[in-house]
Amino acid sequence: MSKCKLFNSIVHRQPIDKGWSGDQKYCAETSDGTKYLLRITSPERAHRFHLGYLRMQEAAALGVSMCLPVEFGQCPEGTYAIHSWVEGVDAEEYIPTLPVEKQYAYGLDAGRILRKLHTLPAPADVTPWSERFNAKIDRKIKMYDECPLKYENGDLFLGFIADNRHLLSNRPQTYQHGDYHIGNMMIDKDGKLTIIDFDRDDFGDPWEEFNRIVWCAQAAPAFASGMVDGYFNSDIPMEFWKLLALYISSNTLSSLPWAIPFGDKEITTMKNQAAQVLEWYDGMKNVVPTWYQAK
Repeated sequence: MSKCKLFNSIVHRQPIDKGWSGDQKYCAETSDGTKYLLRITSPERAHRFHLGYLRMQEAAALGVSMCLPVEFGQCPEGTYAIHSWVEGVDAEEYIPTLPVEKQYAYGLDAGRILRKLHTLPAPADVTPWSERFNAKIDRKIKMYDECPLKYENGDLFLGFIADNRHLLSNRPQTYQHGDYHIGNMMIDKDGKLTIIDFDRDDFGDPWEEFNRIVWCAQAAPAFASGMVDGYFNSDIPMEFWKLLALYISSNTLSSLPWAIPFGDKEITTMKNQAAQVLEWYDGMKNVVPTWYQAK
């Protein structure tokens, strides 16, 4: 049996333009009419691509609802991976149209799935989290300092980071999806929340995984609230809120210099998001954001 048996049976490809990875992505159809997600990456990314595929196999073995790894190999265009095709709708578009109670219920699902993903351990030799993330913070502060644009009241993020970096000490590390938010979720044809796009997976503080919850809170606050409640079974430690505010502050700082090469639209998006974050956190004075509503 050829290792590329499934790849060789593809008879049609429809390009997919969404996403930021730089990989070639297709909705691929095989000779028996089955659809799959086909990703093809460059030689420079091939090693990381393979490691990510292996970690996806570990995640799939947990039984979580996700796009499943199916086949990996080499083709004339590069290194490829084939995943199950999720037939359904984008969660980011669908969930905000639902009643608040249903939004919250899907958030509970997202939180419980994430908690299960975080049962996968980080390698024993991974660099301590405080060392890794403090270096990342330093890089992000440098990026912001050197950026020709600045946020209104951006000093509030810098001040919060300076006052709370000590919280990074002795944090545990686990597997991370790497980009866990409502934009990387779908509702399948059976109505089940399904996680997609594991392309940025990593290892780190499991609570840092919530750093992109700003996208969830902007789209559907009830979903974001459910995600936190589902993860913690509604028993949320205050240390989580403090660390989340630190992670979001760090992310927000680097978002503006990141946006500049993509033009005015992305710059405006990031400036608006920063203003909304400051509103949620009352100028970084309250660590529990106003979008969170306990049930």
